[in-house]
Amino acid sequence: MPSSFGSINTALTALYAQRKGLDVTGQNIANANTPGYTRQRVEMQSQVGSTSSAMYATTEGPGTGVGVTDVQRMRDQYLEDRGRTEHANQAYLTSQSSAYASIEDVFSEPSDTALQAQMHDMWDAWSDVANNPQLASARSALIQQSSTVADGLNSAHQSLTSQWGQNRSSLDAYVDQVNTAAQTIAQLNDSIVKAKASGSVHNELEDQRDQAVQQLAELTGASASIRPNGAMDVFVGGLSLVSGFTTRKMEIVGAKRLDDQAVDPMTLRWSDTGSAVEAGGTMGAMVDTLTTIIPQISSALDGVAANLIATVNAAHNAGFSIDGSTGLDFFNGTDAGTIKVAITDPAQVAMSSTAGALDNTVADTLAATGSSPTGPDSEYQTMIGQLGVAAQASGRRSEIQNTVTEQVDAAREAQSGVNLDEEMTNLLTYQRGYEAASRVLTTIDSMLDQLINRTGLVGR
Repeated sequence: MPSSFGSINTALTALYAQRKGLDVTGQNIANANTPGYTRQRVEMQSQVGSTSSAMYATTEGPGTGVGVTDVQRMRDQYLEDRGRTEHANQAYLTSQSSAYASIEDVFSEPSDTALQAQMHDMWDAWSDVANNPQLASARSALIQQSSTVADGLNSAHQSLTSQWGQNRSSLDAYVDQVNTAAQTIAQLNDSIVKAKASGSVHNELEDQRDQAVQQLAELTGASASIRPNGAMDVFVGGLSLVSGFTTRKMEIVGAKRLDDQAVDPMTLRWSDTGSAVEAGGTMGAMVDTLTTIIPQISSALDGVAANLIATVNAAHNAGFSIDGSTGLDFFNGTDAGTIKVAITDPAQVAMSSTAGALDNTVADTLAATGSSPTGPDSEYQTMIGQLGVAAQASGRRSEIQNTVTEQVDAAREAQSGVNLDEEMTNLLTYQRGYEAASRVLTTIDSMLDQLINRTGLVGR
């Protein structure tokens, strides 16, 4: 027969279990607004009597109470992996879209004061010289307007150079963050493995680790997998960044200025092997910006400047100025960063094809260059058009990705986020359970008191 004292243990286990439920529910409520916190749930299991088949080792009772088997984190691993992927894609597209927006701000096209309008005014100035070759004021205005175009090209090149340098500095800082986060994950792996082996609850440590991995996913597009012992491996571009308790480091080598990128390319690589890191996320977008986007735009701008220099100098060299000079370059330099107006004296502006004459042939030819399909204006318009299309496409992809990421985050929040209404219901449930177990214990105490202290007193 089951012992009367066995019921005390049954009620006591109920008290312990309900109190644990209250503790965990309180923890959930306390961290309802804590970033990265995962709600927890107490897993309970009824305790049975002896499982032995021996005749005198069996129990006739319904069981021996309840036990807490685990405090479970309400995480869906599929949603976590999906969330890291979508956040990495969002970070990549957001950074890329921001880079394109900054480059568009450099040119500010279309505008009445941007480079396209300045070049148009320069060709109009050549037309004014053709119409009034004898006027020094027309030639002075031409020199001034041409200097404005050269300054515009210089300024655009300098702005692109500055943006490249800012991105390079930011990438350096991100590399330090990645290396630090990797060390943090390795240390958390060690603590989690030890806690799991000892049977201790380690949910909060796993929350911290998941936050660090999420940060790495946004920075580098990292993915992760969990080992049977509880440690987590982290991969970037398919290669290991964190393996159990050990880590690898990233570094940046190469150009520190845009002008050096062509001869000494900037590279994000692994410190131990020197191989390139195939990063995604914010850093992947920044690497693309530094190695492809800005250099391509800068090269296209240099092409516009070179076309302008070659076109104008070819005509100007063959022409004659009002003072009889010939063979003079109108522009100095080779690209957008070095172009300058070489002529400072209005009398040296070559506008005629014949010495000693004012036939304005050269000026007329250059005035028509603005509408040439192979001229610098056409080349510049093509560059701006391609930039606009790329920026628009990047912006649209970023908007679509934001929507996808929000949907995944909502699903993750529904699974792992704290719902205060649900927690209040759980709080009342565990409270009632605790009160009922206490009542059971009180009732058993009363019964035992009757049995021990009052039995056999009749007739005395």
